[in-house]
Amino acid sequence: MRQLLVTGGSGFIGANFIRYVINKYPHYRVINYDKLTDAGNPENLKDLEQSENYEFVHGDIDDIDKVIDVIRGCDAIINFAAASHADRALKYGRDLLATNVVGTQTLLEAARYVSCSRFIHISTDEVYGSADKGSFKENDRLVPSSPYSASKAAADLVCQAYKTTYDIPIIITRSSNNFGPHQHPKKLIPLLITNALGDRSLPVYGDGKNVRDWIYVEDNCAAIDVVLHRGDVGGIYNIGSGNELENIQIARKILEITGKPESLIEFVPDGRGHDRRYSIDSSLVRELGWKPEYAFEAALEKTVIWYNENKSWWRKVTQR
Repeated sequence: MRQLLVTGGSGFIGANFIRYVINKYPHYRVINYDKLTDAGNPENLKDLEQSENYEFVHGDIDDIDKVIDVIRGCDAIINFAAASHADRALKYGRDLLATNVVGTQTLLEAARYVSCSRFIHISTDEVYGSADKGSFKENDRLVPSSPYSASKAAADLVCQAYKTTYDIPIIITRSSNNFGPHQHPKKLIPLLITNALGDRSLPVYGDGKNVRDWIYVEDNCAAIDVVLHRGDVGGIYNIGSGNELENIQIARKILEITGKPESLIEFVPDGRGHDRRYSIDSSLVRELGWKPEYAFEAALEKTVIWYNENKSWWRKVTQR
């Protein structure tokens, strides 16, 4: 690998991945291609602007001419670009489908005309739907429950079709819920953290017993790195840490870390399309040599410290 194109690189996971790659592979060059919607924040990588091995290109993944131009010379494409707010998707489903499905298809079309050794498509464990028991494996049926998860499942299928039809070197990753620095305050963990720091109520959906598997973002970045370099073309890799926790447990842990009272917890009506439990089997990616390095509670405390020390960042994001 010499040059990587990262789409959606100014977003939460994309920005953390770019920073991870540049720190680990100083001889790599990374091009960040991002439309800078509400999910993309140029301040996430502001300290890299003068770096010789980093370049930002402002653009839409649905602009095929510009995408083809920026792909030229890249050894691999890592597609993080997506509209990812599930609740907002209930109101703006058309925009979400345009970004997640049509945008991905445009990237794949561009990849047909420019040679690259890997096309890593970043998906989500939500495509499997709710896990009543056990953990989903990569070959399990996709049963998405919301417009967001349906759009991601559709994009996965489009990627697989392009692999079969045009031999695009597709690899798909499906990670569990990420958390860590630079995540938008509308997401659960940063929302609870920032509200706790401001002595505001912590909204918890329904009875608080919805279960998610939480992975620290740097662990996910490390897994994507392993898949990029060692994964099988055409493969799908689940990425999870096995940290299955109820939302109410997350809220209580954050209150404990911040020293705030549990009286701040406020139960609110559950949203439409919210699955009860997500659980994935990550055996395949572990067979490539990856394993999570961060214990959940230590990573959560690290995240709380980051938001406490970067109030100006998330306050500005909230105002946007």
